[in-house]
Amino acid sequence: MMLRYALKTVRARKAGFLGAFLALLCAAALITACGTLLETGLRGTVRTERYAAAPVVVSADQNVHQRTVKHKKGKTKVKHKAKPIAERAWLAASLGDTLAGTPGVARVIPELTFPATPLTEASTNTGGDTGADGRAAYGHAWESAALTPYRLTSGTAPEAATDVVVDRHLAERARLAPGDRLTVQSTRAPRSYRVSGIAAPGPDVRHQTALFFSAAEARRLAAHPGQVTAFGVVPEAGTDPERLRHDLTEALRDTGNGTGGSKGASTGVRVTTGDARGPVEFLDAAGARTKLVSMGGAMGGTSLLVAVLVVVGTFALSVQQRHRELALLRAVAATTGQVRRLLGREALIVGAAAGIAGALLGLPLGGLLFDRFVALGAVPATLRHTTGFLPPLAAVAATLLGAWAAARIASRRVTRIRPAEALAEVRTESPRTPWGRLLAGLVLLAGGVVLVVVLGMLRTEPASTPVTFLAVVVLSTAVALLGPLLVRAAALLLAGPLRLTGHGGRLATANLRAGAARAASVVTPLTLLVAMACTVLFVQPTLGDAARAQAREGVRADWVVASRGPGVPAAAAHRLRSGEDVVTEVVRTTVRVGLDKYAAQGVTPTGLTRTWDPDVVAGSLDGLTERTVAVSELAADQLGLVPGDALKLTLGDGTPVEVTVAAVYARGLGFGDLTFAHGLVAAHVDNPLAATLLVGTDRARGDLAAALREFPGLTVLTPAAADSLQAERQQASAEVNLLAMGLVLAFTAIAVVNTLAMSVSERVREFALLRLAGATRRQVLRMLRTEGLSLLLLATTLGSAIALSVLTAFSVGMTGRAAPAVLPLVYLAVVAGAGCLTLVATALPGRVALRVRAVTVATARE
Repeated sequence: MMLRYALKTVRARKAGFLGAFLALLCAAALITACGTLLETGLRGTVRTERYAAAPVVVSADQNVHQRTVKHKKGKTKVKHKAKPIAERAWLAASLGDTLAGTPGVARVIPELTFPATPLTEASTNTGGDTGADGRAAYGHAWESAALTPYRLTSGTAPEAATDVVVDRHLAERARLAPGDRLTVQSTRAPRSYRVSGIAAPGPDVRHQTALFFSAAEARRLAAHPGQVTAFGVVPEAGTDPERLRHDLTEALRDTGNGTGGSKGASTGVRVTTGDARGPVEFLDAAGARTKLVSMGGAMGGTSLLVAVLVVVGTFALSVQQRHRELALLRAVAATTGQVRRLLGREALIVGAAAGIAGALLGLPLGGLLFDRFVALGAVPATLRHTTGFLPPLAAVAATLLGAWAAARIASRRVTRIRPAEALAEVRTESPRTPWGRLLAGLVLLAGGVVLVVVLGMLRTEPASTPVTFLAVVVLSTAVALLGPLLVRAAALLLAGPLRLTGHGGRLATANLRAGAARAASVVTPLTLLVAMACTVLFVQPTLGDAARAQAREGVRADWVVASRGPGVPAAAAHRLRSGEDVVTEVVRTTVRVGLDKYAAQGVTPTGLTRTWDPDVVAGSLDGLTERTVAVSELAADQLGLVPGDALKLTLGDGTPVEVTVAAVYARGLGFGDLTFAHGLVAAHVDNPLAATLLVGTDRARGDLAAALREFPGLTVLTPAAADSLQAERQQASAEVNLLAMGLVLAFTAIAVVNTLAMSVSERVREFALLRLAGATRRQVLRMLRTEGLSLLLLATTLGSAIALSVLTAFSVGMTGRAAPAVLPLVYLAVVAGAGCLTLVATALPGRVALRVRAVTVATARE
């Protein structure tokens, strides 16, 4: 019975439910899109390319493992955790004999993979470790061409150390033919090679460029003597790859080589088949999956909180518009439970329709978002976007639950009044804020303050970022609950200035006082929009500017040598060292202490203080060797270290080492948390080329450039120019974060327009009465603009205060200074954007409402 009434109500009041439908539709689309990113991070697959002809691949484990055993109440609990390492882990070449001796193995093919960038015009202009057409470029030994397989289409296999075979894609892009010369920048100095042949892959290879060298030259460039990247294993005819994988695992275990598996055993070697071969080939895919899980979870969580806040406000306004109808139901003896069930079923009907439509829209939206992340380089193209039934299902469920809960919350007021008072209640808005709402608002305000205080004590970005946005949402929710009080206070403060604007200002003041609850429904999304936009736009500059400031203060070098390619070779640094000149090579990586990740760098110890000053607060850089490390104050505090302490850690390629702390420095944001000797880091990274050279010299730029003429792609910069280049790279990274939260901001902006339009549309009778009393259309529109700008001023003040407090706490925690980076022009753009939305969403519905004759509206039934 109640469901039939609810269906009739929805059919009869389609326009009245439109605002709630749009809010729920956007919420479902947003949750679905974020859910697809999360699902891709959890279940996304990576198609193998180079190992297509090797059904079984044996590789080193790419994780750091930690096993914890706890004894409690007579029970033993064993927990195993694993985190990916930053660089490629290598295998001992001697394992090939063990693999070849396993029954069922027809052939074992050793694989070497190392950076090898062809220095064509396209690659030097693009920069990075890419070859033609922006593909990542890798070098291999020709014997591993069978793993794909690559077959010669012209020319011969590489035999001499100066021979190279290029793939067909590179040959077509760079117009290469057998006999041509090609300069390749690999892990050593750039070298000119003779193109001995061109090879084409059997399967489609879309995401990499392959260059094949002779076996001896490949081993020299790989710079890992006695080690290989992986082994491709070809089974004998009739041998099942899965069965062979099991046999190889047992054979490796019997010889004392641990094998990693899905159960998380202690590892050294992994044996993979099928889709599991893809992450072995494309190491960045594993990190991208972790990033997507984190990003999708953060976006989804923030989106859900914002959606709940917006949907509750929208339903509250919708129910408020129906107070007379609901009061009549109470007056004709409808019980509290019946009214609640009616509103709940109406919400479920609207929520189901909006949830299904929004989930269907969210699927392509998630695909577009994923493609954009790929275009920005945040996610590799090798990772497949995965879409299952769980994200849409979760979005529909969340929408139904949110709609039902919002209706229940919004109906509390009208269902509590006695039937005899129902009609009187709807004539005027109660000037008192319910104690429950006031108490809840104060509790959330206190919770938001606690979050801000906690944020000021967090010193790592992964920990502080979710707390940052959670604090914004919690404080905005407090504003929503305390909104009527805030609106009345604002009306009191603005009464004087508004009175000076004439009759429209006086009417606006009276409306703000009398309709505080309605106005609060408008202030909430506006406050959230301003607060969230400012936080999203300024949180990264706050951190980035502080890091760049530390880097500027810490670089003492006269010149900085940077590369438009994969890096600066050691030979270039050697060429610049002469007399009293100091050249510091800087190579960057990531290491793990336990399972915790720390940004690290390797620097040349000789003459280090001439080119670099990290602001040492304890110890000395004079003691920096391959057996010592300098740590930032943050890392020292977290790990409890002082100079002289021993530190056990895992280098980027999974090699465990123990070093002694030589110094503690203050400029960790600018230079990373751990600083090692260059030789230690360079031997354990995929790309040992220096990111930059810091040069201390009296020579001019022209002299340095002349000395580096034989090294393509190198540029001599002033420290200021290098800082500007770093700012451009930070801006590219910030685009990813802006895109990640851009959907949330777009949803909030839609909610602002939606709520304002609903708020204005419900006042058609009020406008008609004003016109019958003698007000012109222009005066009514002026009153609307004055109200809208007053609410904008209040929302901007509240949103700016929330953002400023959160950003200040973030700055204190991350940089040690209360100095958030607020860009005035960007802030003005945010306020101007909110203002435009307010004026447009107020003026258009107002003009539509004023088109109908006042007498017709005043005499019509509601």
